[in-house]
Amino acid sequence: MRRREFIIGGAAAAWPLAVRAQQAVTARRIGVIVNLSEGDPEARRRVGAFLKVMTELGWTDGKNLQIEYRWGVGDQLIRDNVAALVALKPDVIVANAPPTVLLLQRATHTIPVVFVAVTDPIALGIVRSLSRPGGNVTGFSPAELDMSAKWLELLKEIAPNVRRVGVFGAQLSYNPGSGPQVAAIQAAAKTLGVDVSMIDVRNAAAMDRDVAAFARSPDGGLIAIRTSEDVAARETIIALAARYRLPAVYPLRLFAADGGLASYGPDIIEEYREAAGYVDRILNGAKPADLPVQSPTKFELVVNLKTAKQIGLTMPPTLLATADEVIE
Repeated sequence: MRRREFIIGGAAAAWPLAVRAQQAVTARRIGVIVNLSEGDPEARRRVGAFLKVMTELGWTDGKNLQIEYRWGVGDQLIRDNVAALVALKPDVIVANAPPTVLLLQRATHTIPVVFVAVTDPIALGIVRSLSRPGGNVTGFSPAELDMSAKWLELLKEIAPNVRRVGVFGAQLSYNPGSGPQVAAIQAAAKTLGVDVSMIDVRNAAAMDRDVAAFARSPDGGLIAIRTSEDVAARETIIALAARYRLPAVYPLRLFAADGGLASYGPDIIEEYREAAGYVDRILNGAKPADLPVQSPTKFELVVNLKTAKQIGLTMPPTLLATADEVIE
């Protein structure tokens, strides 16, 4: 053995085990954008579900995986989060909600993106088709297009006297994902003889003022749609509905669990679990273009009887009999 080879080999053998392990395993980097504040319990539940499956699949943050998180909702903050993660050039980015995914689609055509909670990704131009998305983006879409109409139908079943509905949502120019949902509600409203007005969720003071004005006239009800803005503002929305004793329907179970009257929608937590499976496949060589966009097979109807009693509303027995969960 030559002296140079002996020195090099001997030095390598003397290195700490941790250093050699780091050299043997190159950590993969992923980015995760969550359009909720870092302290929101729902944000933690979603990320926790994602991490649990990633661990089960053999990926551990800090070992063979490095995860870069970005949190928060709001136009400029989302833009900043997208720019920051794209600049890091991760192996995969996980993102939720149309505003973020559309910005990512414009910012990169090479970094794979796995989305969750994006309604109608074909209409938004995010994918070419559900079976063959094409490009670098795929994921999980939580809704059939007519689900928003079912929220209004549920509201009418709960409170048949409703003739006016206030819909919480961001302006279309800010969140294009709200468009299909609002359009479905408006179409159903014409059939059911209901007038629809919008309540912008981005300003708490304005939202309070708008709901107060809406509640001055009789026969009103409220609907929150499935957007990050509505989820982030859920405490305020639920409190306003209770204060003005207005029947309200929500898009996800977490609203009913937090005190909302009733909810109907998919399990977004499950979408984060499934997203981990797609991230694993991409890290192992799969292409987003070959991974079909998937939709949920189960939708949950949750009724909060405690809230119904507080606003003096009697829930129809047929509704209670078909509910997946009744909170008392």
